[in-house]
Amino acid sequence: MINCKLKLWQLKQRQTLSLDSKIKLSLNRIKDWYEYYDGKVYVSFSGGKDSTVLLHLARSIYPKIEAVFVDTGLEYPEIRSFVSQFDNVTIIRPKMSFKQVLDTYGYPCISKKVARQIRDLQNPTEKNKNTRKLYFEGIKKDGTKTKGFKLAKKWRYLIKAPFKISERCCDVIKKEPIHRYEKASNKKAIIGNMASDSNQREIAYLRTGCFNYKRGQCLPIGFWTEKDIWTYIKKYSLQYCSIYNTGVKRTGCMFCMFGVHLEKNPNRFQLMQITHPLLYKYCLYKLGLKEVLQYLGIEFERQPELAK
Repeated sequence: MINCKLKLWQLKQRQTLSLDSKIKLSLNRIKDWYEYYDGKVYVSFSGGKDSTVLLHLARSIYPKIEAVFVDTGLEYPEIRSFVSQFDNVTIIRPKMSFKQVLDTYGYPCISKKVARQIRDLQNPTEKNKNTRKLYFEGIKKDGTKTKGFKLAKKWRYLIKAPFKISERCCDVIKKEPIHRYEKASNKKAIIGNMASDSNQREIAYLRTGCFNYKRGQCLPIGFWTEKDIWTYIKKYSLQYCSIYNTGVKRTGCMFCMFGVHLEKNPNRFQLMQITHPLLYKYCLYKLGLKEVLQYLGIEFERQPELAK
């Protein structure tokens, strides 16, 4: 078992390597993971550009390695069509629909951290009173103060929102079917997450490096950047999902609102109004996202200049 805990300077050093050097390192990590688990591994394949590159890397040395796609019902139609073009892809599905998740737990807003805080603060119980005190006052159970877990003042108005807020969507829609699959297959994941994707992923990568044995996850391209991904695609003339040609930058769940408040116009919903008008109407009016976005003060209709 390899201990790959990193320091920030080590990560930054890896990120500056040439693409050819990164490819060699990534292939070695895939081999190490494959051999450690005697081939009982799979590639987590979302149909996005990162996992497309990852699958190409893995199958360059293990042509028959299985890919697993979680059909959440929230993918862009182009993603589902693209995934269907690949061989040896196992499709798994959640037990609950997105609408059922929204009705049961609430809407994914701002970020996973904020949504988790709001969920507990919207649902006060005797059991979570210490957690609520931590989130609202920044006071731990032992009485000491901390800023890291305290809910920012700018988001406190969401506690009284006329709708439920929660971070549980990803757990139910994505993680549960994956855990169910892994338990049945006894296989470990190879995932295309990169530290450059977000602060949260960078922190996670620094803790484990490319090998997270506790979670059974290998991140062989964790030290790559988005530029590396596109350069690799061009270098090997890889086909990628056509959704990227519409202006969409992230191909995760279509109706997720995490991070949309940080996006410049046109944001993901304004783009969706142009590229997928029927799905746009469905999520805004049938799923109730219009009310949520209005409450958050986020524009969701395309501007006149975008309609040209």
